[in-house]
Amino acid sequence: MGLGSNLGDCSRNLKRAIRLIGERVGTVVCQSSFIETEPWGFESENKFLNAVVLCETERTPREVLLLTQQIERDMGRKKKLTANSQKLTANYKDRPIDIDILLYDDLTVDEPDLKIPHPLMHERDFVMIPLEEVRDMMADG
Repeated sequence: MGLGSNLGDCSRNLKRAIRLIGERVGTVVCQSSFIETEPWGFESENKFLNAVVLCETERTPREVLLLTQQIERDMGRKKKLTANSQKLTANYKDRPIDIDILLYDDLTVDEPDLKIPHPLMHERDFVMIPLEEVRDMMADG
């Protein structure tokens, strides 16, 4: 899972999210260091702190999505309603926490609200750098 925070105490937010993932989703086997990055996809004065965690879980991808979305809500993340529809959108904006499912074993999921592997991860250094760090740790471990 990829994690990002650019509101509040970002380091504390990431640590709390990782703890909640461990409590609700499954065992956090490995985590990257935290890296500071510029916002991606929108303008903000607030830099992001990002990390990647590897989690072992018995949950389905859909369950993981629902659990991580609940963690985001519990940590103060708000979804914005668009003026054109009553659907929730994932507009990029400042947020206390963002949790994305990047990979799930060798599964491919292509549903409207759940895509695995994450379709934009290869375009994002803030995902790929910590993901490579986790892969290296697991290869050495």
